[in-house]
Amino acid sequence: MSVITSRLYQTLPLTTPLVLAPMAGAAGGALAVACARAGALGLIGGGYGDLEWVKVEYAKAFALATESIDTVAAVSSLTNTTSPTRTRLGIGFITWRLDTDASALDWVLDQAHKPAAMMFSFGNPARYTQRVQQHHIPIICQAQRVDQVSQLIDAGAQIIVAQGGEAGGHGMRSDQARGTFTLVPEIADWLAKHSPNTLLLAAGGIADGRGLAAAMMLGADGGLVGSRLWVTQECLAPVAALQQAVNAKGDDTARSSVFDVLRHLEWPEPYDFRALRNDTHRQWEQKIHQLRQHPEAARKNYLEGVAQQDFTRAHVTVGEATGLIHDIPSATAVIESMTHQARALQIRAK
Repeated sequence: MSVITSRLYQTLPLTTPLVLAPMAGAAGGALAVACARAGALGLIGGGYGDLEWVKVEYAKAFALATESIDTVAAVSSLTNTTSPTRTRLGIGFITWRLDTDASALDWVLDQAHKPAAMMFSFGNPARYTQRVQQHHIPIICQAQRVDQVSQLIDAGAQIIVAQGGEAGGHGMRSDQARGTFTLVPEIADWLAKHSPNTLLLAAGGIADGRGLAAAMMLGADGGLVGSRLWVTQECLAPVAALQQAVNAKGDDTARSSVFDVLRHLEWPEPYDFRALRNDTHRQWEQKIHQLRQHPEAARKNYLEGVAQQDFTRAHVTVGEATGLIHDIPSATAVIESMTHQARALQIRAK
């Protein structure tokens, strides 16, 4: 695989400056390991801190990574073979949710196999980062606006993720969101002046090597990838949902709180959720207050859609980059393709 020069390699043992977004409920152990094997950082989607889910997927990730060690050892007759895959496995959490229950975070820190990095998104993680720092685990924190960055660095972030409003899933609501194309260089300039050793990842709309190359030209040290790795064979989302993303255009997504209300998720201001703008979304996007007041019938309809995998009613979590996604490959193939394309573009630009 072509190697792209990045400061990221000084902190993490990667061979490509790509990071799997820790997508709640979707980025499980198999997806994280597939990314790690390809040289990227595989972040398990610890999300809302469901302890049982985290236990299962975290254990699965390290078991799959161990299988790769056994395979290499059998082929090469080496008894002390170690796999870099295990050193590229991490986890991410939704910060505000930890304020309710941090047991999954504590469980992870108690494991023999420590995560290669831990990511916090949506809130001030200061009350948790000291625990993480005691284990010498690199801390990644996500920001949607420049004025959030200094607080995250004070909390111990070694890597900042600049998330543009194009991103799928949760992010800054539209009236406050920034576009990736301007947010990344502005944060890069701020870091260069105030915290030059802090690394920067770009997120939001990065679905191929062009996006990765562009992000790095704008000052990022790499890219955090969600939607493109959501639509892969290892993702935990239903195949029917992935196919909806393949068939969609970027024009077909929208941000709102509709699906948070339908899922009983009390997200704080100023965050909401980007997904495909399906029939359910259209029905309620202009009536959010009414939905909050009387959600029962709408929730019943939504849950029936989930059970029947009817994605005219259930949600499909992708961002504007869905229009760049045309197949459902392995995560390894995605990482390799993005890396090769970005490297080729960098060479052409020199």
